[in-house]
Amino acid sequence: MAGRRQASKHGVVVVCLLLASLVACGGRPTAADAARADVQRILDQRATAVLDRDKAAIAKTGTADWFEDVSAVPLASWSYKVTAVHRTGSTATADAELHYQVQGYDSAPVTVARTLALSLDASDHWYVASEKPAEKAPQQLWDQGQVTVVRGTHSMVLGVGHSVEKLHSFADLADRAVPAVSDAWGTKWSRHVVVLVPKSLEGMAGLLGSPASSYRGIAAVTTGETGAPAQAPADRIIVNPDAYALLGILGRQVVLTHETTHVATRAETTAATPLWLSEGYADWVGYRDTGRTPTEAAPELSEAVTGGRVPAALPSDADFGFGGSATGLALSYESGWMACRMIAERWSEAKLGEFYRSVGARKKRLGAVEEALRRVLDTDLKTFTAEWQEYLRDQLD
Repeated sequence: MAGRRQASKHGVVVVCLLLASLVACGGRPTAADAARADVQRILDQRATAVLDRDKAAIAKTGTADWFEDVSAVPLASWSYKVTAVHRTGSTATADAELHYQVQGYDSAPVTVARTLALSLDASDHWYVASEKPAEKAPQQLWDQGQVTVVRGTHSMVLGVGHSVEKLHSFADLADRAVPAVSDAWGTKWSRHVVVLVPKSLEGMAGLLGSPASSYRGIAAVTTGETGAPAQAPADRIIVNPDAYALLGILGRQVVLTHETTHVATRAETTAATPLWLSEGYADWVGYRDTGRTPTEAAPELSEAVTGGRVPAALPSDADFGFGGSATGLALSYESGWMACRMIAERWSEAKLGEFYRSVGARKKRLGAVEEALRRVLDTDLKTFTAEWQEYLRDQLD
């Protein structure tokens, strides 16, 4: 009994020491901790006001002028997570993550890095003076001006600096693209798309967080995580209105169908998928029902083959870099398209889809194409390449 009482006494001492240690380590909240908690509280109020479409409530937390820019966007969620507060007297800069979802399109929140400038008001409460993308983070469309929203049957188009009529033309293109892609790929995808139409090439670059020179001449791109799970934010098709304006009616439709294909195939596109396959397949779907011949749809490759310059190999990922020459980039896209077109013609459209999925099922690039060629098409890379080269001569020479 005495031994048990002694053990109990020691246990009490240990507990007291632990408690003392925790208090000493944690201590009272620092000024920085308090500021961060206060800023988080203000941003929580601000987020609620945004979702409630309550401009007066937003104004109580800081500047509300920008709300007109985002007010038309249908939001399912909007929240901030403060990651750091840098205070200097009565002013501060907060680093935060903005999480938001577009109603009916995003199955999970989009997360973007933001920087907020704050100051203390007369009541010693933090006031949001401004909000902008964090350094090196992409802009959101409402950072560029007031967003106009139009809805299609299978699409939502958000634009800045364009008429409702023009935005409806993009919705019409997207609404034709979605069923065309489903007919080729299947229906196990969201079957709707979000299209962003900034005012200019510079606006497109801002949304992508890259220099405008990287996308000059590129009509559209699709953002999204390859191999993304089902619970992931919707991809965004981002249009370059400057380049788009140079396209004819057919070209515009091919581009939107191409980009919509990327949305549909995203979950099956992984690190194992080479760009010649992902871009070639998207072009194959884009041109599938247009009636365009190889020489019409692949003019650069046709000229090269006619001149005796048949590619020695399928294009590498590096060949698709936007920083290269326009001719080289065109050759890469056209080469990938012709490879996919050959598979669809010689094996079948179903085999092309199976081949795409088989490659993407691998976690790593090494051996993925070779295994899919063997398992799905009963061939090897050397034979396939030789047959593709002969197919180019046959179709383009």
